[in-house]
Amino acid sequence: MNNISRRDFVKTTAAGLTALSASRVLGANERINVGLIGFGLIGRFHLAALKEQPDVQVTAVCDVHCGRRGAAAEMAGTNPERYGDFRKLLADKNVDAVYVATPDHWHALMTMMACAAGKDVYVEKPLTLFVREGRWMLDVARRTKRVVQVGTQNRSGPPFQKACELIRQGSLGKIVAATVNNSRNISPGFGNPPDSAPPPELDYDMFLGPAPKRPYNRNRSIYHFRWFWDYSGGQATNLGQHSLDLVHWILGVKGPKSAYSLGGRWFLKDNCEVPDTQDIIMEYPGFNVTCQYREATAGRGGLGMGGLTFYGTKGCLPISRAGFELCADPKVNPNNVVAGILGVKGHPVGGPQLEPEEKGHLWTTPELDESGNAIKDYARHTRNFLDCVKSRKQTVSDLESGHEIATACHLSNISLRTGRKIVWDAAKEEIVSDKEANAMLVRPYRAPWDAELRALGITT
Repeated sequence: MNNISRRDFVKTTAAGLTALSASRVLGANERINVGLIGFGLIGRFHLAALKEQPDVQVTAVCDVHCGRRGAAAEMAGTNPERYGDFRKLLADKNVDAVYVATPDHWHALMTMMACAAGKDVYVEKPLTLFVREGRWMLDVARRTKRVVQVGTQNRSGPPFQKACELIRQGSLGKIVAATVNNSRNISPGFGNPPDSAPPPELDYDMFLGPAPKRPYNRNRSIYHFRWFWDYSGGQATNLGQHSLDLVHWILGVKGPKSAYSLGGRWFLKDNCEVPDTQDIIMEYPGFNVTCQYREATAGRGGLGMGGLTFYGTKGCLPISRAGFELCADPKVNPNNVVAGILGVKGHPVGGPQLEPEEKGHLWTTPELDESGNAIKDYARHTRNFLDCVKSRKQTVSDLESGHEIATACHLSNISLRTGRKIVWDAAKEEIVSDKEANAMLVRPYRAPWDAELRALGITT
């Protein structure tokens, strides 16, 4: 193994699992030392958010690319330790909490190993690469009594919190459906570069980690990892975890009854794998959710914003990171559909009712960057995590709900890849009467990383 022996790390892991009393308990005013693993686009957002916190010191950074490692250290400005092997960061006694901002296929294992090393964890979405990883993460986090925050930062966004309040208090009546639409045009795709030797600045074997051994291709690493099944579930898990997180959180549901999906890489001409066009229908108790993801056509629904609309018996509510609209039922009174954020007082069947002076209160936000990212929400979500590290309370985006939402995303991809409807038993966490599909709930880890699972007490 690279730079640190498996035997040494297994010893560290075992110690973390059996001697958690040695973990430092932080006081309310005490500084939290943070280590950042992964310094891509989202890693930069996290580091910026951490730098805003008065009680944080970034003491370590880690990336498999030496250039990104150096850039992270420079941006931190705190002369942090620089690691190419995340296990060294986890063994660093000057790290209290870890941010995992890596490609998706690393999220689960790094989180579990960090918990076992006595670190609290902020882990990016999508939480997992396959369903069983979420249950493994829950078991390890509970056993080690670690605080875990999932990076679905919309829960910390004021427009989403206000919309949640309105929907829960019945402003839309009974919710009967939700729709998700995310469209952008990235044609003609990412090309067909030949396999080659990895660049010297990249530790490609460490990038692959538990994923299958494949020849290096520039489309398989850094950002483009998202277009390959070995490392990601495409937009159904990437953007899907954001959108379905809002559905689960606002409506208080734990999982779909069934999922059906179709699509393919029908338009983009490159060597990537996941769909550029995908449609999903999910059945929940009492309502349906439909999702559309388009990578080769322009349309409504901003990147990362969700393009989400809730439909109820008294009206609808389209929402994104830019804000939301509260629209009364036009069938009852066509004049009651109001652009912007202002609802209509006196709806004849008790639909959305808001006073005019409420206009502008936490309903829209100017805090978006040029890509539509709600940058202040990263800081708010970070603040919640740090407060929970000190209080030992549950985070706003807790691990169990993150597992349930990621599961829904994975079920849609299993439907896509098997070509049939998936019926889900949430209590048993099993697909009903489908042996082939159930086999897709888990994937093997590549050696030597499978040994780390066994060291964590996990049997596959």
